[in-house]
Amino acid sequence: MKKEDKSIVISELQSTIAAYPHLYLADIGGLNAAQTSDLRKKCYKENIKLVVVKNTLLRKAMEASSIDYAQLFDVLKGDTSLMLSETGNAPAKLIKNFSKDNPLKKPVLKAAYVEEAFYIGEGCLDELVSIKSKNELIGDIIALLQSPVKNVVSALQSGGNTIHGVLQTLADR
Repeated sequence: MKKEDKSIVISELQSTIAAYPHLYLADIGGLNAAQTSDLRKKCYKENIKLVVVKNTLLRKAMEASSIDYAQLFDVLKGDTSLMLSETGNAPAKLIKNFSKDNPLKKPVLKAAYVEEAFYIGEGCLDELVSIKSKNELIGDIIALLQSPVKNVVSALQSGGNTIHGVLQTLADR
């Protein structure tokens, strides 16, 4: 590959990485064409961008990024694929479910950058699956805030029915 071509690939990678807030590095080496195609289809359904990259080009794109990805440089060895997503836990769930059904137990999580934190190693997969996105957290907070209001409203409504029932009984007598 010519130096000009490499610089174009690096700048495209840099803009792609900058467009997504969550980044996963996974090893999908050893998957056959059918398995890789199936993985790509599942990524597409989950709005996950899957890119197979050369480690040196990815490293240069990360070095040129505004975020300091230096903690991820040690895992840039062997086969590396880049999974980018708007939702923090979507790639982790996909990796876990796909590798569970795959005899090679691939893809394997190498590292991730999710919610402005770094996760290194396959052992972090369960932790990444349980991370909630900002929208999920906002939904939980709204549900918690609505709960007391709903209790008060239902108590007032049931109390009104009780008082109405008592008054109706007194009026009938």
